[in-house]
Amino acid sequence: MLGRRSNQRGLFEGDHLYLDFVGPKTFYGFLSSQRDELFKDEDFAELYCADNGRRSVPPSLLCTALVLQHYDKCSDEEAWERASYDLRWKVALGTETVERPFAKSTLQLFRAQLLANQKMRVPFERSLELGRRQGLVRASRAAKLALDTSNILGRGAVRDTYNLISDGIRQVLTALAKVKGQKPPDYARDQGLGRHFESSIKGASKVDWDDEKSRSEFLAGLVSDAHRALRLAAQVRGEVEEGSSADERIEAGCRLLATILLQDLEVKREPKAGADEQLVIKRETSGDRVCSASDPEMRHGRKSASKRFDGHKLSLAVEVESQLITGVEVLAGSAADDEGALELVQASALALGVEIEAVLADCAYGDGQNRQDFREAGIELKAKVPVQGGEHFKKSDFRIDLEAMTCTCPADQTTDVVRRMGSGHGAGGRVPQQAFVFSAEVCTSCPLRAGCYKPSVENRGRRVFLHPQEALLQEARAWQQSPDFDLFRKQRQVVERRIARMMQLGMRQARYCGRRKTLFQALMTGAVANLTLIVGQIGLTAALKTSTTALAAASEAVRTLQVASRTLWALLRGPARPPEPAPC
Repeated sequence: MLGRRSNQRGLFEGDHLYLDFVGPKTFYGFLSSQRDELFKDEDFAELYCADNGRRSVPPSLLCTALVLQHYDKCSDEEAWERASYDLRWKVALGTETVERPFAKSTLQLFRAQLLANQKMRVPFERSLELGRRQGLVRASRAAKLALDTSNILGRGAVRDTYNLISDGIRQVLTALAKVKGQKPPDYARDQGLGRHFESSIKGASKVDWDDEKSRSEFLAGLVSDAHRALRLAAQVRGEVEEGSSADERIEAGCRLLATILLQDLEVKREPKAGADEQLVIKRETSGDRVCSASDPEMRHGRKSASKRFDGHKLSLAVEVESQLITGVEVLAGSAADDEGALELVQASALALGVEIEAVLADCAYGDGQNRQDFREAGIELKAKVPVQGGEHFKKSDFRIDLEAMTCTCPADQTTDVVRRMGSGHGAGGRVPQQAFVFSAEVCTSCPLRAGCYKPSVENRGRRVFLHPQEALLQEARAWQQSPDFDLFRKQRQVVERRIARMMQLGMRQARYCGRRKTLFQALMTGAVANLTLIVGQIGLTAALKTSTTALAAASEAVRTLQVASRTLWALLRGPARPPEPAPC
């Protein structure tokens, strides 16, 4: 049954006794002042029975505790200790000095309820509502948003292929052991698979890692164990009810193990006739490779050519003027930066209750299809056009006239010949590609040919491909040469600062396994980042008011002193002498 916080304040509550000691201008004092406004018990009423059961810990108190937990970057155990003994938490929660407001399991259960009932965005949304009430975002004007991404290191252990296969076998055997009512190591030993419950499958096996044959035999043994585990799973699944929780656990383990085998292994065929086929580890794997059995949603990703990571990708939208984080999403580590960018912007507009004037982003968001999606949605996207490096002339060095359908090269040679050149990737699949083609006679004798394109076997001229959204890209290139581009670069920096704030609050490392739980962490961290920003803005406003009042008082004192000095000078001079009579 829903428990509610009383509107009546007690004499022994922390904010009544220790607010001045902790500080009303601190983050803890701010949460105390917002006790009845920021989170309301009615927002979480659907999580509880309406008319039955013992009254719960007020959900508004638990939600405030989650905010404090992410602000102080502490574990569930430490959050319980601080709520029980820390005066700062007592002030923020408004609990009595000797009160222990909740147990650790209560906080964990409340978090699970938020995740299961689609309520995990409530704290983040409330931080935006508070920003609107404080006047940081005004509905009377259109807003600018800045977008960017950053990497999140996954919680799961990243494994090589050998250990990854063993981890997959272990998960299948653990699910089967639970059905059989045995401990997983005991069940595995009974099935002849006990080595997968050692500390490390590679450490427990005697393998000469410098010998290819020894490595191959070890890998074949792992694959044989995996097939045995899958056959055991098929037998046990026949003993449980279809669709039950046990059946779902076994199916999930089998699917993970099968995915690992398919993604990391391939059959090597010897060129010799009659040679046996051999399983080997793939040299190249897809970007969607599962790299951790403990967190199968982790992916290999990269933020640049030299910066690689294993985990997830944080996507943020920030309102430029107020610097409030307006949108948070967690993508797969291998996902493109612009994945779901339009949806994130639209969700931000809905949360702020304003129209979006423009979206500022880096060149990762600047491909033609993304620009077209934003143009069709009626939102202006300002982003640099991606440029491919190299030692030869780039496409931007050519002048393309789409109205006349001509292309002029750096040597001032013009062509109007357009030919179809196969197909490329586009929205909805592969689309035909076209290119301007310069004649071989012109290019062969050109003095700039060495810097234009690589010489090829066939005798042909330079080709300049036309993008399906070439007009939008030309607009963007022209904008990059305008004075507005310098203002864009300065305004876009706000999202980098807010990402840095998120990382400062602990967002670089995921606290939980799974992308959905990591999204909850990102939303809570974003809420804390917004609330601390609002606290700073309130403090700055109060300081400005204080300084204005002090300046007015000082001006009044100066005027009073001036009047007093004039009066004193008049007294010192004495009474004014009467004028002398004029001579007759």
